[in-house]
Amino acid sequence: MSNPPRIPSTEFAARRAALAKALGPSGVAIVFANQECTRSRDTEYPFRQDSDFRYLTGFPEPEAVLVLAPGHAEGETTLFVRPKDREREIWDGYRAGPEGAQADYGADRAFPLEALDTELPKLLADREVVAHTLGVNAEQDRRVAGWLNAVRAQARNGVSAPNRTLGLDALLHPMRKHKSAAEMELMRHAAEVSARAHCRAMRESAAGVTEYQLAAHIHHEFALADMEPAYGTIVGGGANACVLHYIERGAPLAAGTLCLIDAGAEYQGYAADITRTFPVDGRFSAEQRAVYEVVLAAQQAAIEAVQVGADWLAPHRAATRVLTEGLVALGALEGDVDALIEQGAQTRFFMHKTGHWLGLDVHDVGSYREADGSWTTLAPGQVLTIEPGLYFAPDNPHTPERFAGIGIRIEDDVHVTAQGPEVLTAGVPKDPDEIEALMAR
Repeated sequence: MSNPPRIPSTEFAARRAALAKALGPSGVAIVFANQECTRSRDTEYPFRQDSDFRYLTGFPEPEAVLVLAPGHAEGETTLFVRPKDREREIWDGYRAGPEGAQADYGADRAFPLEALDTELPKLLADREVVAHTLGVNAEQDRRVAGWLNAVRAQARNGVSAPNRTLGLDALLHPMRKHKSAAEMELMRHAAEVSARAHCRAMRESAAGVTEYQLAAHIHHEFALADMEPAYGTIVGGGANACVLHYIERGAPLAAGTLCLIDAGAEYQGYAADITRTFPVDGRFSAEQRAVYEVVLAAQQAAIEAVQVGADWLAPHRAATRVLTEGLVALGALEGDVDALIEQGAQTRFFMHKTGHWLGLDVHDVGSYREADGSWTTLAPGQVLTIEPGLYFAPDNPHTPERFAGIGIRIEDDVHVTAQGPEVLTAGVPKDPDEIEALMAR
């Protein structure tokens, strides 16, 4: 793609305005950027920005702090950032500094980080509510408490401190759950590249190729598109596919077995998440195909259940029924389907839910339940994964011998629209005949 999509600065401003409206004139929000994290001695892990901070600012540097103060006389958005430093920039790269934070990232005011303890109490003064992500980072909680205490110390001067603390996620995460048109373009782009990577891995599969070599093909395809893995890539051959979050990736692929790959790229912070399962040497055995077709039918039923107004669990219920019916037909379960579902018998081979929200986090924010405990309803702009599976681990005492070592999951990313489900990740085949045809090429 010659001009990859990006979030325009006007959208970041609109998000901050929406949060300011939710805060009200008596509120103030404090949002921290991520810190750099030591990998070994004097080297750091590749930096990734905090998702909430990125959602509101687009600012890519560590250590920054956003303060959103609705109605402030000098502007609602204040950023505290690392100062310009020629010596550090020679070694570590460009810094926007306070000037760039205003010119390029929409801050009404910007200060160097060393001004935090002076300026933050001023922004908190005479506000009633402070919104902050509580209980996640003890150091951040301590700093907020220190700023609040600094305001309380001015009580004799007639200055009041916020008397209520609110979790930022209660205001911000419902906003993040609904994706804008610009966000959907980023997610489609990540999905397109991820699908291309999965197709490449299928073509490169052969007996003797190692799991990490297939992962390398996946990651190379991501890198060619200036993307990174959105999460730890899973490549599991044979019985390793029965380990849901298998991370070792060290085994050679064996002829006659299946390989499960769960991998997705991240673009501009937005994740794709795809799982495909395919025969190592390009042809499904009769037993593998029989199980595969059950999982595929369950996934198709679940995708069809992704409809505006349906409750969150509707896709899972649809997948569970098809999987349970299939397990009975395969001889892995015996009895009445409704009774088996009621008993949870299917969890012997299908032990997870059918999906999760997707966005800036691969397991994205947003509640799955309403305040009354009911499942949330699906609405336009939401994106979720649909990923049923069956796992016949060899050490599972319930596993029929003929299916031992077969682990299959099929996962797509689905956009909820008024016209029905939009499958973002349709670029990689999942029909067994189409998989065999791709691998034959």
